[in-house]
This record gives sequence, C-alpha cells and structure tokens, in this order.
Amino acid sequence: MKIRKIFFSILSVFLFGAFTSVANAGCGKLVIAEQNWASAELMANVDKIILEKGYGCEVELVPGATMPTFTSMNDKGTPDMNPEQWANAVYEPLKKAVTEKRIIVANKAPITGLGEGWWITPGTIKKYPQIKDMTAVEILEHPEWFPYKEDPSKGGFMGCPAGWGCQLANANLFKAFEMEKKGWVLIDPGSAAGLDGSISKAADSGDPWFGYYWNPTSMVGKYDLQPVDFGVPYGGDENWNTCIVKPEQECANPKPSSWIESEVNSLVTANFAKTGGKDVLSYVEKRTYPGPVMNGMLVYMADNQAKGSDAAIEFLKKHEDVWSKWVSSDAAKKIKVGL
Repeated sequence: MKIRKIFFSILSVFLFGAFTSVANAGCGKLVIAEQNWASAELMANVDKIILEKGYGCEVELVPGATMPTFTSMNDKGTPDMNPEQWANAVYEPLKKAVTEKRIIVANKAPITGLGEGWWITPGTIKKYPQIKDMTAVEILEHPEWFPYKEDPSKGGFMGCPAGWGCQLANANLFKAFEMEKKGWVLIDPGSAAGLDGSISKAADSGDPWFGYYWNPTSMVGKYDLQPVDFGVPYGGDENWNTCIVKPEQECANPKPSSWIESEVNSLVTANFAKTGGKDVLSYVEKRTYPGPVMNGMLVYMADNQAKGSDAAIEFLKKHEDVWSKWVSSDAAKKIKVGL
C-alpha cells in the first residue's frame, strides 16, 4: 500500500510539474464528468462555477459513472476531468495511463475522511444487540437476521448498482466469503436512489439492513450507519487489484479480504493540462473538501432535494472560508461577483 502511494505521489508530482511548466495559455473549453452520486455532482458543479467565473473557462458537464468515465478518459481523452475518481477500482489501468501521460492525478485527496466498506443500521443493533461486537465473518453465519424480500429463507446483502466500481468488488467478495453457500443473496439496488432508499426504509422501520456504503455521505450522517469490521486482514494488492475489482470472468479465485484503504483522486487529461493553464491546474491541486463540510453539504442536498447546481451555489455562499483558499485573490473576487 505504501509503495503504491509513493509511486503515485512521485509520478503525479513529476507529471504535474512537467505539464504546468508549459500550460500557461488562457483557459478554453473543458468537459467535466458529473457522476451519478451527490458528492460527485456537487464537486462537478462547484468546479464549473469556479472555472467559468474565476478563470474564464467554458465548461460543459456530461453524465458519468466510475467505470465508464475512467474508460472514456483513458481511451478517448474525454471528459477532460473527473473530480471524484475512486481510484481503487481502476488501480492497474490508472497506473498505466499515468505512466503513459494520458491522464494526470491532479489531486490525490480531494475529500478528507473517506471510507468504503460494509455497514449496518442502528435498528439492526437494537434488534440484535450482540451484532455490535461481531465481525462480518461472524455476521455471515446469520443470514436469518436479514431476510431477503423475494425469499425470506435467505439473507439479503445490499450491493452496488451496475456500472459502479464497487459492484465488482462486492460481487467478488460475496464469492470469496462463500456467501451464497451460507444462505445469502447479493441484491442489486438498481441505482443510487435504490441503494439510499433501502437504507432509509430500513432505518425508518427499524428493520435490519446489511450492505455496502461509503463515507462521507449524507446517509451515514443522517442514519448513523455503523461500519462493520470484516474480521479478516486486507488480502493484499495482488488479490484486490488483479481479482477483486475485476469482472467475474477475470477473478476465478478471489480471496477473503477487508476493504482496501479508500483512495480518491481528481483526474485530468493531458488536454486539460494544456488547455486549462497553470492557474487552473493549481486550483484543482488545492481543492480539498474537509469531510465534515462535505457531509453537511450532502445532508443539505438530501433534505432539500437539491441538485448539484443548487448545492454548488449554497456551498460557495456558505463556505467561502474553505474555497477561497483554493483560488487566487483575483479569481475569488470574480467568483463572488458572479454568484
């Protein structure tokens, strides 16, 4: 893990410096991925406002998701930027793309306090108090605690929607822990709304819920989701990067593992570096959302059913003390006037 982080740190710094030394032209047209979950929507819209108002860019937001967005950036050079790439899902191809200078890790940690894994609701603990001190390995022996709606004789584990990187990881961990043999069903929630809805319904009714989620998010904060210790150590980079995050046909023998340490990057293409210019790249490099601030914004979005564009305005008005540190004083003045 440490070797991998050192590699990316050295390589991204080298490439970042190489590009910024030549990228001084005025900002032009840029395409940014607006991925299909709340924090990614917020970040993309904040980037759009700051880059347009503060730096004179012409920004187009396009729909995105973890795997399709990375593949498009890697293969086609578009979109120009992915503000929130969960890097663990694409570690090997990302390393190759960075080495070959197609993609630049412009920001290695755009959000603090990150974490992925398996969670339970407080209602689960209330119904089965002993579960509070149990690991995932021990919980898996009790599928009867989480009856699957379609077949109550089996336990339901809530996975990820299709197209998300975590869908592959959960499917392979499901196999690695022999969950089907133990009486479990891996549920596809169908969408982000479906995943969130399953948590809300369980939390409001007091029914048990067991599944995948991540932090920082409004759902973790609002419903006080509790992380579950896997009960096994991390199984190593080879197991995770060459099997767990791969399609089923490429992962014949996954080994049990705790979730890999979460790593999120802001990625840009070589074109972004050339078109955006040094000041724009500097902004992306400095743009880090404190976890509590991000969680607060996500709760705001959920409570007000706010879109990313509305939440971006709220963030810029409410948290000038945060974002003003990311930009030059001249850009900050232009952004405030433009709100």
